Amino acid sequence: MIYKKWLRPLLFRFDAEKVHNLAAKGLNNPIFRAGKQSLSALKQKPNPVQVMGLSFPNRLGMAAGFDKNGDYIHGLAALGFGFIETGTVTPKAQEGNPKPRLFRLPQDKAVINRMGFNNKGVHYLRANLEKRPPGVIIGGNIGKNKVTPNEQAVDDYVYCLNELRECVDYFTINISSPNTPDLRQLQDRAPLHRLLNRLQEVNAGFNRPRPLLVKIAPDMDKAYLDDVLEVLTENKITGIIATNTTVTRDGLRSSSQLIQENGGLSGRPLEKKSNEMIAYIRAHGSLTIIGVGGVFTGADMVAKIKAGAHLVQMYTGLIYEGPLAVRRILDYVNDRSEFNR
Repeated sequence: MIYKKWLRPLLFRFDAEKVHNLAAKGLNNPIFRAGKQSLSALKQKPNPVQVMGLSFPNRLGMAAGFDKNGDYIHGLAALGFGFIETGTVTPKAQEGNPKPRLFRLPQDKAVINRMGFNNKGVHYLRANLEKRPPGVIIGGNIGKNKVTPNEQAVDDYVYCLNELRECVDYFTINISSPNTPDLRQLQDRAPLHRLLNRLQEVNAGFNRPRPLLVKIAPDMDKAYLDDVLEVLTENKITGIIATNTTVTRDGLRSSSQLIQENGGLSGRPLEKKSNEMIAYIRAHGSLTIIGVGGVFTGADMVAKIKAGAHLVQMYTGLIYEGPLAVRRILDYVNDRSEFNR
């Protein structure tokens, strides 16, 4: 394959964040988009699925973090994704953590990031989403600004909810990034209940309430997860995204220097942990589940669906497998009759 044999080794010689920005901008090139759309039209078999009252063109989505500001939704749609999750976005623009803050671990097919919710603010995202392409489901992943104390975090989430209510099809409440200080404390029972209760009050006041999902960390024991699931059920939350990145470094083969970088780990090492959490959630409730973590191939996507995911997202897999991975994954899934109904 040209990407893995020639292009990826070249790209991996350069700073990871600079390459990401360059590749993302390339998605919006009119020639690239026209070529991808033509390829999609030739190969893709329609395989829509109804989830959360929405009609998804297919089950595979772009995870949050790739396109925080909605700059590349047209290019991502041309790749074949059935839905795109923008964000994480905060009320005010912020730079995020100091660079470098994105690191590849090729031996482990993984990435460590400590981006820190770098984004241009919710108003910028809203302006881009008002020009969204037709036929693609858009999610809005929302968070709090770094300077906002946890005691006031609900105000940031409510602000983003109000600003994006006419521009997205569902919301993801990000309380699990390891790169914003103390953010994961919002997963504790009492603050989580206060946050979700208030967001549901606001959401209920919309002309068309949106499905609300919560993105959780993989680094919690079963008792903690049970508490989270109970709070989500009490507040009639639609679904859960399992999972965000992990702070653990178990079993990695990369250099000790890379492993010691702070931040969240994504990619192949997260696959098993993500699938186990998906299966547990499915066995202990009726929440809609979006599975993410370690999706590189069609078989990886099928494993998440069999574990209990209704939809699947990828991000790190795109870095290692290249842009044609989306089409290969969808072709693999579409060829299996159990997923064609």
